[in-house]
Amino acid sequence: MSKTRVAVNGYGVIGKRVADAVLLQPDMELVGIADIATDWRIKSVAGRIPVFASTQDALTAMNAEGLHPLGTLDDLLAQADIIVDSTPKHVAAGNLPRYTAAGVKAIFQGGESHSTTGHSFVAQANYASALGRDTTRVVSCNTTSIVRVLGALRDAGLLLRARGVLIRRATDPWESHLGGIMNTMVPEAKIPSHQGPDAQTVIPDLDLVTIAAKGAHTQTHNHYWTLQLTREATREEVLDALRAAPRIAFIRMSDGLVALNSTIELMRDLGRPRGDMWEVAVWEDLVTVQGDEAFLTYQVYNEAIVVPETIDAIRALTRTAPDAATSMKITDDTLGMRDDFLSPLPRP
Repeated sequence: MSKTRVAVNGYGVIGKRVADAVLLQPDMELVGIADIATDWRIKSVAGRIPVFASTQDALTAMNAEGLHPLGTLDDLLAQADIIVDSTPKHVAAGNLPRYTAAGVKAIFQGGESHSTTGHSFVAQANYASALGRDTTRVVSCNTTSIVRVLGALRDAGLLLRARGVLIRRATDPWESHLGGIMNTMVPEAKIPSHQGPDAQTVIPDLDLVTIAAKGAHTQTHNHYWTLQLTREATREEVLDALRAAPRIAFIRMSDGLVALNSTIELMRDLGRPRGDMWEVAVWEDLVTVQGDEAFLTYQVYNEAIVVPETIDAIRALTRTAPDAATSMKITDDTLGMRDDFLSPLPRP
């Protein structure tokens, strides 16, 4: 069986992680990455992965730096079945005509609007509707977490409506010297914040409202949810619904995981590449149920959570896995994803 030939345009926070994940997949081949950078980001990968220049100017600049790219983005597209575009927001949408002309399927990230592709993707929720499409958009890190967690409770018949508060990181850690905020918190300018409507592009009948603020930290997001259930339920019923869902892993304050930084350190101690966490980390001991209301909080590792979804989107568009369960098992096994970071439990 021939492997799907995958290209990545944009070797930044998401692109480099997607490229490494593709290399782990038994049914995929990474034919190369493209970028415009000529600094350490590209020099660190030159010789390990085939490098191409996203533009003609970048080709000249890369050659001047001694990087010797193998060609331009058009040359890379000629070798690919599908491309993952992880270039900066709004740049990606402008690349779509180029991909279409090359006859290459394309996956975009959550910085682009739903209208760019007409389809937004989270594997567990709508894999089937992406089968064979030419394009899709993997939703943002926060939206991915919302669909995973609220989708799990909805699928269990427990969720009526949800109201959430999101404390977002200020900027990516590697860019913290360029901007961000200090000693303050900045509310998002409108309610609902964009994550709620974005989740509804994946699950249209999901009744939720999100409120967000940007905090003075650079690693991970934190969500707080008040959930109206369809009926009175027990705490164990809510936990069972979360346990039954993919890509949700429990952490506990009783284990000393009392803040965002402690979970990040745990990922490093577990030997995760770059300290990545692809799962949503739900504080198990904080899940509270009172009658027909539930309350919970969880952590989202913004740099990594969309990587497994992107891998599954590749299989959906190319029809190389017939359903979500088949694709997600391959992805999760190759990445080494967990149900519980300290006390692994078998999935129901």
